[in-house]
Amino acid sequence: MDRTHPHPLPHDHDHDHDTDGLAEILDLDAEVLAEHLRSLTAWLPLRTGPRRIVDLGCGTGTGTFALLDRFPDAHVIAVDASAALLQRLRAKARDNGLDDRVSTVQADLDASDWPDLGSPDLVWASASLHHLSHPDRALRTVRDALAPGGLFAVVELAGFPRFLPEGTPEERPGLEERCHALTDRHQAEHTPHRGADWGPLLTAAGFTVEGRRTLAIDMAGSRSEAIGRYALASLSRIRHATAAGLHPEDLAALDRLLDTDGPHSLLRRDDLAVRTERTVWAARA
Repeated sequence: MDRTHPHPLPHDHDHDHDTDGLAEILDLDAEVLAEHLRSLTAWLPLRTGPRRIVDLGCGTGTGTFALLDRFPDAHVIAVDASAALLQRLRAKARDNGLDDRVSTVQADLDASDWPDLGSPDLVWASASLHHLSHPDRALRTVRDALAPGGLFAVVELAGFPRFLPEGTPEERPGLEERCHALTDRHQAEHTPHRGADWGPLLTAAGFTVEGRRTLAIDMAGSRSEAIGRYALASLSRIRHATAAGLHPEDLAALDRLLDTDGPHSLLRRDDLAVRTERTVWAARA
């Protein structure tokens, strides 16, 4: 799986539902954290403005569109394993008059033979490399593909975002952390590279790491009405992944939060926030 994905949870059996839910979360993540993403793209230690960019694990285009905005002379090749997410990205590009600046490629980044992506000046991989079974092979492939002096930007998450205040909900304090503990156990088994320090891995693949920046995010819900929808979509996905392992009272409390018509709905709360952390490594080929 290679997607720009802040919530890499176990797959749903209903593929269409899973893709729709994932796409919604990716779009909300882009909307809510747009300011922070602009900060990351502005920080990149580029020598000149890139003309050819590859977005690995592009999802619905969070990085693609941020990079197009940051670099107005660039063309982005957006790569993902999901045809449905790429279709959504292309539709966004058309709607925004950017279809002539975006190409999409469907590819599995864990495969030993990647499609020809040319010689990009910048390769961007956000929350995608930790999904790979053979990230060292992918890093070497990127190094070989980059134009001389090209830059590889790896963005990874410290963990899933948190939304609820500590000690809530009142009837089941700590509910969100218990949900995350269950997903963390699953991730430790299935995505062992999540949370890795990519600096040494990049160095071993032949890169020179020129910078690392960690962005701690704590955004109050009052900053954006989309935070409630982001929390709802995210915790709904977590509920699907953790239901079998949750205590029945925890599951009931979570369902009350997710009931959009109920008095305890997340959408009715005025104390939500987005708390998360993103780290970017900038490496020169």
